[in-house]
Amino acid sequence: MISRRRFVAGGAATAAMLKARGFVQTGAPAGAPDAYAKPKAMAAGPFEPTWESLRDHYEVPKWFNEAKFGIFIHWGLYSIPARLNEWYERHMYTSDVKWHTEHYGPPDKFGYKDFIPLLTVKQYRPAEWAELFARAGAKYVVPVAEHHDGFAMYDSDLTPWCAGKMGPKRDLMGELAKEVRRQNLIFGCSSHRMEHDAFAYPAAGVPNDEFDPKYAGFYGPPIQGEFNNSNASPAFQGDWLARVQELVDKYEPQMIYFDNGVDTRAYDDVKLRAAAYYYNRAASWGKQATLATKDEAYLFGTVKDFEKAQRAPRWIYSGGWQCDDAIGNTWGYTDGMTVRSAESVVRELIEMASMGGNLLLNISPMGDGSIPEVQQKALLAVGAWLKQNGEGIYGSRPWVKMGEGPMVPETAPGDWKGGSTAVEGPRIQRAKMPAPSAADFRFTTARSALFAFGYVRPAGEAKIVSLAEGMATVERVTMAGSDERLKFRQTGEGLMVTVPSGDGSMPYGLKIEGTMALGA
Repeated sequence: MISRRRFVAGGAATAAMLKARGFVQTGAPAGAPDAYAKPKAMAAGPFEPTWESLRDHYEVPKWFNEAKFGIFIHWGLYSIPARLNEWYERHMYTSDVKWHTEHYGPPDKFGYKDFIPLLTVKQYRPAEWAELFARAGAKYVVPVAEHHDGFAMYDSDLTPWCAGKMGPKRDLMGELAKEVRRQNLIFGCSSHRMEHDAFAYPAAGVPNDEFDPKYAGFYGPPIQGEFNNSNASPAFQGDWLARVQELVDKYEPQMIYFDNGVDTRAYDDVKLRAAAYYYNRAASWGKQATLATKDEAYLFGTVKDFEKAQRAPRWIYSGGWQCDDAIGNTWGYTDGMTVRSAESVVRELIEMASMGGNLLLNISPMGDGSIPEVQQKALLAVGAWLKQNGEGIYGSRPWVKMGEGPMVPETAPGDWKGGSTAVEGPRIQRAKMPAPSAADFRFTTARSALFAFGYVRPAGEAKIVSLAEGMATVERVTMAGSDERLKFRQTGEGLMVTVPSGDGSMPYGLKIEGTMALGA
């Protein structure tokens, strides 16, 4: 899930050279057609595979806005080498051959497939994972079922290249689904498979195992060309749909997040079939479900996803949406990865809630199935904060403005363009934003009250300019999660509240009741 880049495989000249050296296949290898699954017929129900049907029948699930905070999980074969990022398969055949060869052997002798036996997950305890997520205050959980690398982290009936039949020989995702629901959390999943077709084509001259017919069911075979450039064959698209249907029927997820790859009009037909099948099946379960996609991958019928905070809106944004962001500097676990503070996660959660969105926070388990302690501590600190302040987050709606203070952007909505790649813009880079101050507040509304979240606890009185005398009638102010009344006064400069001392590193929440506009 790093930014998309051009895949330099060398064009026609490179293809000819690779073919001469025996690296390029003409046509599909023996067994490849059998490796592609055939999709099921359309499930009966109100949805048809058309944009009009999605427009007319889809509704954002009620649970989605109530949840506000979810956990995303990147865990797979790439977690074993724990090198660079979750795109290790691509790197080992292109830009990082030397390191891979030094540590595992040349990629024709030790290919990406050879990490499968190393995925023993001896420390994987899904019940403990689910309990941690619940204590963190999350309300939904979305593991990556299959990343670009093509290895399914579940027990598939469509391919042997899955955790249920190779490596750990366990239904890793199914086990987690059971425990997540045991904690009364919503279970979802994510598929990145649409990007698998051209993800790991080897660089010129690199010996590799990718074109061995024995491994066609895993590697594809890979397609030469620009990654994510609408080059998936109809057979591959049908296989993608079949795998989506399998996830739907086996695990009944209430969210399916599609990463890049589906964001092209060339795949509209198969995407619409996937959506209609999913929503009709969800209707038969009696559950509210949703897809989540970036950009304009789906014209209707999904909640909108923004990858990373700097790509999210910077003002109140209508409709169901979420920001998926990582707890560390990589999505998949890597040796030496840095992990964010709980304070930065809480601030991002507040930011998204103040604009009407959710935060889907990614964690990065190690290859053995353990969640590093530093990530656990951050999650538990977020959970402790939500236990006190959650009444202003869960099920909240934006106020008439997202907030006030130096950190509120002056950029008008027309100046911002959404998207998911670093070359699109312009964008507001949060690294350039000023440091938070006692003047910075974000607003939400919930349970007939206005909540003001201050980013820096003042030494004495907090001043909320938006609630100055004449702009609202304030009758009662308490700390979020408490019934203890706070002293306050309204002046022409703002609502002045005496804030008790407390943890100065975390944002604090004020619950404000009275007569004021409550809704965006």
